[in-house]
Amino acid sequence: MPISGISHITFIVRDLEQATRFWMDGLGAQMVYDSGEKHFSTAPERFFVLGGVWIAVMQGAPAEHSYRHVAFAVDEVSLPVYEQNLQRLGVHFLPPRPRVAGEGLSLYVYDFDGHLIELHTGTLAQRLDSYRTLSER
Repeated sequence: MPISGISHITFIVRDLEQATRFWMDGLGAQMVYDSGEKHFSTAPERFFVLGGVWIAVMQGAPAEHSYRHVAFAVDEVSLPVYEQNLQRLGVHFLPPRPRVAGEGLSLYVYDFDGHLIELHTGTLAQRLDSYRTLSER
């Protein structure tokens, strides 16, 4: 049987309360589970749903900053709203990388534990078209 998609994405965080504010207040995720005092996995955890994707956050020691990231699809009109929500939380924004015309806009933000999250307005098809056009010049 072939892989059918992503099951879930897990982030290791120092502070579950702070991570909850990031995912819910910053990005609009819905919390669907909180392990509380009875955790069934390796550490206390919370589950969120964002854009139909199951996001798990587990308490632990997060990794250092890197460009390794998860990108969520958003529309261009919503991008400034997310930016304002995240600015209110005081998270660290990464400057955008140079873009080619047609590949979409991105907002890069580190959560409180150093995970890089991208909010991206383009699609794979748009990016490939942009790159193809540039290659043909």
